[in-house]
Parts: sequence; structure tokens; C-alpha cells
Amino acid sequence: MASIESVIHTKSYEHLVRVVRRHGITFTIYVLIFLAMICIPPIAYYLFEAAFANALQGSASMPILILAGSAYYLSLALFFYSFFVEFYLDCWILTNDRLIDIRQISLFARTVAEVDLYQIQDVSSEVKGFFSSVFNYGNVYLQTAGPVPKFILLNVPNPDGLRQQILDLASEDKKFHT
Repeated sequence: MASIESVIHTKSYEHLVRVVRRHGITFTIYVLIFLAMICIPPIAYYLFEAAFANALQGSASMPILILAGSAYYLSLALFFYSFFVEFYLDCWILTNDRLIDIRQISLFARTVAEVDLYQIQDVSSEVKGFFSSVFNYGNVYLQTAGPVPKFILLNVPNPDGLRQQILDLASEDKKFHT
């Protein structure tokens, strides 16, 4: 965790409490789409060969198909990688003094916002849907008095426990700022 503390530049009295990322099950849809899209070129080749067997007899047709398939798989891998980077690098860092929201927008763009815990006015959690209930993930909403009025922590594991932990830390931090 030393690498995260060097990125956020903790204060002398501040210590890392928790690093929260989106629940891993929320990335499953991207994996399933990726696996389905891997199957498209072989199926398309089989259907094309069955319908137009004579079109694939030329000496240039096979290298062109291999080149097109390679470009397809390369672009598919690139898109999957960019989705994974966005999924993995989105995180929320909770310390005893503040909450830091690191949101990966795209492969080369990120936003970082933070709120001091004593500025938090309201925290609520939400678990909606069958899968969210079964796998215990949901959203946590923070209403603040700071420059960023609302923080949303999307698809975090155990949102009720995280909400309670934030409330406890905010209550403790308010004792030092009143």
C-alpha cells in the first residue's frame, strides 16, 4: 500500500483505512461480450465458406482473410484492455481524514477529487436488483458541503458496511474540526 500512499500524499497524521474498487462481478458482462466476440470470425468464415465456396479459391483470399481476422482480434484485445484499465483503475481511497475519488475516464485520462470527511453531510447506500443483492454490491452516495457537492461510489462491494465505515470516520474527524 506504500505506492498508493505516495500517490495521494498523505498528511503526517493521516493513515490509509481502505481502498475500494468496483465489485469484480460487474466486469463479468465485459468478459462475456469479449468471449462472444472472439467466436464471430470462425463462425463468419464457416458461413461464408458454405455459401460462397468458390470465392475462397483465389491465392489472395486466404491472406486477406487472415489479415482481416488479425486486425479484428487486435482491435478486440485493445478495446477489452481499455475497459479493463478503466474498471481496475477506478478506485476510492478512504483515509482517517478524507475520501479520494480516482476515476479513470479513458486509457489516458483520469480525474481525482477528494473530500474531507468532516464536510460529509449525508451518506446513503443503495442495493438494487437481483445480482446486486446476491453478490452484495451497490452504490454509495455522499452529500458534502465541499466544492464537489455529491460523490457517487458505483458498484462497490458491501455498500452498507462502507457507508457505516464512512459515517464512523466522518464522526470521528468532525471532533477535530469543530
